[in-house]
Amino acid sequence: MENRSPAIRFDHVSKRYRVFRQSENGSSNHSFIRRLLRGSGSTTDFWAVKDVSFTVARGEALGIIGHNGAGKSTILKLLYNITRPTRGEITIEGRLAALIEVASGFHPELTGRENVYLNGSLLGMRRSEITRKLTSIIEFAGVAPFIDTPVKRYSSGMYLRLGFAIAAHLEADVLLLDEVLAVGDANFQAKCIGRVTELKKAQKTIIFVSHNLSAVESLCDRALLLHQGQIIANGTPKEVIAEYEQLRLALPPSNPTALAQDAETRPAIIKSISFLDTAGRKTMTFSTGNPFRVTIEFVAHSRLEDVLVEVYFYSVFGNLHTHFSTESSGEELNLEPGSGVVEFSCTEISLGEAGYNVEVSIRQRNAALNEYIDYKHAGVINVSRGKPIHGVYHTPHTWSLKMS
Repeated sequence: MENRSPAIRFDHVSKRYRVFRQSENGSSNHSFIRRLLRGSGSTTDFWAVKDVSFTVARGEALGIIGHNGAGKSTILKLLYNITRPTRGEITIEGRLAALIEVASGFHPELTGRENVYLNGSLLGMRRSEITRKLTSIIEFAGVAPFIDTPVKRYSSGMYLRLGFAIAAHLEADVLLLDEVLAVGDANFQAKCIGRVTELKKAQKTIIFVSHNLSAVESLCDRALLLHQGQIIANGTPKEVIAEYEQLRLALPPSNPTALAQDAETRPAIIKSISFLDTAGRKTMTFSTGNPFRVTIEFVAHSRLEDVLVEVYFYSVFGNLHTHFSTESSGEELNLEPGSGVVEFSCTEISLGEAGYNVEVSIRQRNAALNEYIDYKHAGVINVSRGKPIHGVYHTPHTWSLKMS
């Protein structure tokens, strides 16, 4: 890669956002215009990206990974000129295309065919180019029987598949990809990965931002790890992913919303969450169809009767794919004061290849679904190809309790 001329150059780039905070004596009864004129509040600076520098060679595929809020999406917006840098300079050589928020330009009243022309034009394609590629786009999306139906009648999967198919047929030198491989079912995701692989073989320059670490490792030549708006690792995907896994093992603070009490006065708190492979090693990467375990260490400050400990697995789009719960056994769980560990065992992961946000909670059985004794974001696990898994369904699991 060192002998190729750079297609992208990020030179000491920073991006600042102004965050408005209303003053304590600011009245909520004042109109927005009145508060604006009076200035009843203050602003603070939030640096989404801080002094970031990197280059991407022509034909290189660069992966960018990091937790939510690390600055990944801001870098994509800076590259696509959706927003401009506060400091620094960005240079891009060649025609740029972005497969970001596919289908965002669709008009619901227009047919699929009409939206291909509309969306293709918005993405910079000429009408003659769209006409030439129309059959291929329709076949790729798998919506031929419905191509002359208004897209408002499409399922969400059809809608997204057509949007990706249009964007995937752009003729560009530089491609920006943001979680587009999470579109559709497993078969269509495989088709997406195949298309990106073809573009890579055609020596297109690719920047791929994703939580799907297995896709980053298989598709990218190099990876960057972002943390709090800065690059903390730069190297081969395997090396950078290993750094990311070490970073993610540190548990973030409790979710401040929807909690019954402050941490100091809560009846119980979650101390740590660990994901274990078959050898009992901590990891954040698993394979489809293989066994794994989740352990939740907690401290109960008082006796708690009939509580539930639950683990939720969400897609990057916020859809709940599966969840573990102590309720599954039908037994009542009572916690005595002291430290303890709840362990969930899963004989086969029924999740497809993707990254999943994992949330953990302790709550009373009869409490509202959004009322927790404690709640934590456990990080992002990545599921790579193992046994063939298709669809979304309940994951069989067991659990046990140990008190100390």
